[in-house]
Amino acid sequence: MTSYGETQHAIVPSATLLEPGITITGVWHRYGTRVALAGVSLQVGQGEIFGLLGPNGGGKTTLFHLLATLIPLTEGQVELLGYDLRRSAKAIRPHLGVVFQHPSLDSKLTVYENLRHHGHLYGLSGALLRDRIQFVVQRVGLEDRVNDLVETLSGGLQRRLELAKAFLHAPSMLLLDEPSTGLDPGARLDFMAYLKHLRDQEGVCVLLTTHILEEAEHCDRVGILHQGHLVAVGTPDELKERVGGDVVVVQTPDPVGLQNQIRERFGCAPVVVDGRVRVEMAHGHTFVRDVVEAFAPAIQAVTFSKPTLEDVFIKLTGHRFWESTGHVEP
Repeated sequence: MTSYGETQHAIVPSATLLEPGITITGVWHRYGTRVALAGVSLQVGQGEIFGLLGPNGGGKTTLFHLLATLIPLTEGQVELLGYDLRRSAKAIRPHLGVVFQHPSLDSKLTVYENLRHHGHLYGLSGALLRDRIQFVVQRVGLEDRVNDLVETLSGGLQRRLELAKAFLHAPSMLLLDEPSTGLDPGARLDFMAYLKHLRDQEGVCVLLTTHILEEAEHCDRVGILHQGHLVAVGTPDELKERVGGDVVVVQTPDPVGLQNQIRERFGCAPVVVDGRVRVEMAHGHTFVRDVVEAFAPAIQAVTFSKPTLEDVFIKLTGHRFWESTGHVEP
């Protein structure tokens, strides 16, 4: 009989961070009796794209609002670009570029007019403002649309304009709340490509919140937030190493019964997730063959895959990513 014990994987340490752009230490935030952030500590380097990944209600937007100086810091410490957030919020704001989840564009104005009015808010005018507008529209690929009304632009082009607004005053840090909301997959990839260009060419520190797993895959590092707790931080590959091998999911009419049979037969630790038996192990393709041979009458379907960030989330929290109330049964 083949023995299938849990395989332990060494986690490769993250690369040494660049000069810190964001340093968060022991941050808590409460809305009445509800805890939104529970002792979050995190560091993000300059010239890094960092993704805060989690389902709705995990604490991402609260942390974003704290960093964007939209709500006061009440417990813990935050430094942005060397400024203490509690004492120097006003001094920090000129160095931040912010893209909100919901559009902040005036659809009845042109691309140029939106950028001009935004520049005035930051004290830009005259030749300097014109030069900055020309620079940012070229950077995001909107130079041929500057005289078009915003309402005529696609969703992807409007998000590019949001990014152009955020970068108009040459900030050292970009804070983006669900920046790909409403974008199709192709536009989402284009948007991430522009962020990487800003990171590489301007050395900008980028922190974005997201619930889109594919978007998180394109970040340099990812922090997983669940119910206010930062449960893991690392590169996407480092995080997936935590899963412990391949992921095999078995569909069956009796998941708990098959779970027990697999545990007894193969000496592994299957769990039931969303009514399916889930097993993590090395050489999953071999296990698929063996489990089908052993329990073919009880099996409706089997899938085999390499770990994803959703698998990491299940491993660390005991919940499916999209169904935060769906417990894993050990």
